[in-house]
Amino acid sequence: MNEKKANNTDLTHENKMGTMPVRKLLMSMAWPAILSMTISALYNVVDSIFVSRISEDALAAVSLVNPVHMMIIALAVGSGVGINSLIARRLGAGNQEEADKAASTSIRIGLFNYFIFLMIGIFLTGVFVSAYAQKGTYMFEAACQYMSIICIGSFFLNIEIVLEKVLQSTGNMIAPMACSLTGAIVNIVLDPILIFGLAGMPKLGVAGAAIATITGQLCSMIVAIVIVFKGEHLVSIKLKGFKIDWGVVANIYKVGFPSIVMQSLASVMVIFYNMILVVYSTTAVAVLGIYFKIQSFVFMPVFGLNQGAMPIMGYNYGAGDKDRLMKTYKEAFMVAFAVMALGTLIFHLFPKELLLMFDASREMLKIGIPALRIISLCFMPAAFGIITGTLFQGTGHGMLSLYCSLIRQIFGILPLAYILIRIGGITLSWMSFPLAEILGVTFSLIMFRRLYKNEISKMEKI
Repeated sequence: MNEKKANNTDLTHENKMGTMPVRKLLMSMAWPAILSMTISALYNVVDSIFVSRISEDALAAVSLVNPVHMMIIALAVGSGVGINSLIARRLGAGNQEEADKAASTSIRIGLFNYFIFLMIGIFLTGVFVSAYAQKGTYMFEAACQYMSIICIGSFFLNIEIVLEKVLQSTGNMIAPMACSLTGAIVNIVLDPILIFGLAGMPKLGVAGAAIATITGQLCSMIVAIVIVFKGEHLVSIKLKGFKIDWGVVANIYKVGFPSIVMQSLASVMVIFYNMILVVYSTTAVAVLGIYFKIQSFVFMPVFGLNQGAMPIMGYNYGAGDKDRLMKTYKEAFMVAFAVMALGTLIFHLFPKELLLMFDASREMLKIGIPALRIISLCFMPAAFGIITGTLFQGTGHGMLSLYCSLIRQIFGILPLAYILIRIGGITLSWMSFPLAEILGVTFSLIMFRRLYKNEISKMEKI
């Protein structure tokens, strides 16, 4: 990119991030991420819908492995959040060299993340699954197949996500949407073909669902690589002759590590919640898996919204613009709350219809209908926690988001579930979700007030 064109691009970026009306800017940056993440939620749900047609045990097997898939995504997205936040803050402060270093470091981080799950897929699949299913059973074999394929094939997802985050940090939300949509469409098309053996393909069952997933991720990664390395962007990525700056890595993980842990907590929570449930009913394990699939239609649009909000917050925090920072926060919260309220209404009015999409048995309906109604009580409080966590991350205080997630998912949901299931059975255990959310919101509110008083209220525009 020549210097004149780069300067013009920087000016356009500054005008966009620093002067465009906040509501218009937020929506223009958020809608591509909202759409792509909603489509991602769709193909996750479609995946389970097709698997449920095999058998309830097949659905339970995929549900058992779902936390591992969540962990892969958590590590990739959490690292990407740190990359996104650092690049946005450095661009806001006018530090191009540091922004480029962060972008170049992203590929190396993606490769490191993949190596972790490659080892897990090769050596620990059987160990993990044996904690839930007896060796030699269909559920054990299906879960092992699904997990090994997902982990060993996670290279594509790890690289694609960090490249998406680099693009998002510069205000480019359209390209990441194109990447996600490509993978989602490929996955949805391949699912029935590979699961049921259509169009002359072999009938692969649960393994076919896993292969369809990683093939979609491969296609997403190819699109991301083409966009990043063939187009012109506000930051550049060096593949050759690049020496890692460990100071940049430290800055990325200052925000990224808490985000990784924070997002991994959901996976850890589901792993241990499944351990609590499996003693009472494998159907309850399948219900929890279905819940997490369906609730993604509610949460993913909000997560897409915070992907649009975070670079705006990070840029204006770096530029010292308090008014635009807080206006972005308020606008994002209002939209998130509206989405969560709609989700709560749907879960309360149509729980049976939602469960029947997964070929729910009578026992699954008995457990699942109250589960969806009770757990969805946490949706509206969660809107505050998610958007406030985005503010923490965008301003470089990722540890606050981590503490909130620890309080809610580890110190809240799991102990409450363990106690409540012994008092009132499986149905009462679902109350652990809304009760824990109240704890998380209380902490977020206290930390938000402290952050505003100590830092945001004293900001001066550069």
